[in-house]
Amino acid sequence: MESEKQKILYFHGFASSGASGTAQLLRRALPDFEIIAPDIPLDPREALPFLKNLCDKEQPDLILGSSMGGMYAQQMRGHLRLLSNPAFWMSRMSKVMKIGTFNYLNKRKDKQMQGRVTKEIMNAFREMEDHQFDGITPEDEPLCHAMFGRHDPLARGYESFVEHYPESQAAWFDGEHRINDYVMKQTILPKIKEMLYL
Repeated sequence: MESEKQKILYFHGFASSGASGTAQLLRRALPDFEIIAPDIPLDPREALPFLKNLCDKEQPDLILGSSMGGMYAQQMRGHLRLLSNPAFWMSRMSKVMKIGTFNYLNKRKDKQMQGRVTKEIMNAFREMEDHQFDGITPEDEPLCHAMFGRHDPLARGYESFVEHYPESQAAWFDGEHRINDYVMKQTILPKIKEMLYL
């Protein structure tokens, strides 16, 4: 009987989708893995329960979250997770997210080309951000690791991470905000393999 593939859930960043370049890089780099990359709803009141339910259903071996996806991945208690440049404070990142309409960077399954951030959505982000580190237990703490690009001009999540997790679970890499081919090969893949004992 063929053994089941190991499974990675990938959570994309703001204005992106499950069809992002990072999801494609993961599939090429890890052909023996099942890579699940959902489109994350824009409103955190929908997104957080959607992602928690998906984790409960799929039981991934690892969750990789990038930027906004890293902020969500951090909250998936009980699962092994790797955050890349987590954007813990989306509501404060006016260069990235502001009230109004924006264009999605990648095709989404619902065919939407644009999204719209309302005042209500912005307030929902603020409320979620205030509680995102709640419920970290001694059992959960070792399951969450994060990587931070030295030249990331956007997220700056290192200080917030080490306030809640051991500094030994945070690492720096030579890169910017996005996961490109170089960062995937030199940084993300080796860390995934280390975390999964491959």
